[in-house]
Amino acid sequence: MRVIGTGPGDAGSNKISEKLTAQQESGAQRWDIDVAVVHQKAGGEQVAKGLLQKYRQDIQTGGMVSSPSAIQALGVNVDGYVMPMFLSQTAIAWNSDLVTTPPTSYDELVAWTQKHPQAFGYNGIKNGMSGVSFVVGWIYAYGTDAQRLSAGPYDKSVEKGWQQAYEKLKAFNKNVTFTPGNAGTLDMLSRGEIAMGPVWVDMFYSWKDQGKLPPSIKLALLAPGMPGQPMYYVIPAKAANPQLARDFIALATSPEVQAQGIVKQFNWYPGIDAGQVKPKLDAATWQKLFAEISPEALASMAKASRSPPTLTISKRVTKARWLIKPFSSPGRRPGRLLVLTPGLLCPVH
Repeated sequence: MRVIGTGPGDAGSNKISEKLTAQQESGAQRWDIDVAVVHQKAGGEQVAKGLLQKYRQDIQTGGMVSSPSAIQALGVNVDGYVMPMFLSQTAIAWNSDLVTTPPTSYDELVAWTQKHPQAFGYNGIKNGMSGVSFVVGWIYAYGTDAQRLSAGPYDKSVEKGWQQAYEKLKAFNKNVTFTPGNAGTLDMLSRGEIAMGPVWVDMFYSWKDQGKLPPSIKLALLAPGMPGQPMYYVIPAKAANPQLARDFIALATSPEVQAQGIVKQFNWYPGIDAGQVKPKLDAATWQKLFAEISPEALASMAKASRSPPTLTISKRVTKARWLIKPFSSPGRRPGRLLVLTPGLLCPVH
């Protein structure tokens, strides 16, 4: 198997879309990408352009998926075309040594920061996606609700009602500390420089595993909800090795690999239903994953991440990158699987 990294963030997924589009327009009957890992937005766009093939019903693990993101991707019906590799989520990390009871909603957070100025920190919209996600959640709370904003094609007219939300955010920002990035928020939490801030759940648990966060730092979700997103496994419409691709994705989304590669190694939420993964995990790992944010809380308050175009989106630094090589694959051996992934470490390799 050959794995090629295309770069982190949406830009990495866009490069995959560009490659597939070029092969589609060339009229090639066999495309040289067998499996791709793409972000939610790109997955929907690729389905809409006819770049992908349906396959989920043909693999054993296809029936193990329960996430709505396997059916809808920001207004696009992707049912059958995608298989979630994992689900990422943002949440509020808070220091229980400094905070007795954390806010449970954006309204409560606003009131809390007024009483405790500069104790809440986040990285704005230019220094990492945890900050962007926090602001998207803010828009869900004070601008347009998540269901309307993410369930259909983007309607620019909704932005007309956001001026009050932006004014409220401007006032809120006077009472916060701005951090230098995703890791910067965690670092300032660990040193007690801030008491609370938005983080990626997987980064949070990885830092805890490495002893970089004290046990007093915990997690919570804010109502009406905070954004997260899946990464999808997809198969191009004219993949040269479609059966190998299906076999690979079935293996990568099996309860065993999801348990060890997705949950235990990287601290992501599994792409398949968590109940399918639980028997393959030790009790301590399962308890850690859902100790502070229950599956029920995730079901009700984990929202799709549709970032308004008016926000400047920065790249999230991923855990590992494969060396970026040219897309062309001269002399490719028959039966050799080619996987493209935007900067993420493939759990089966």
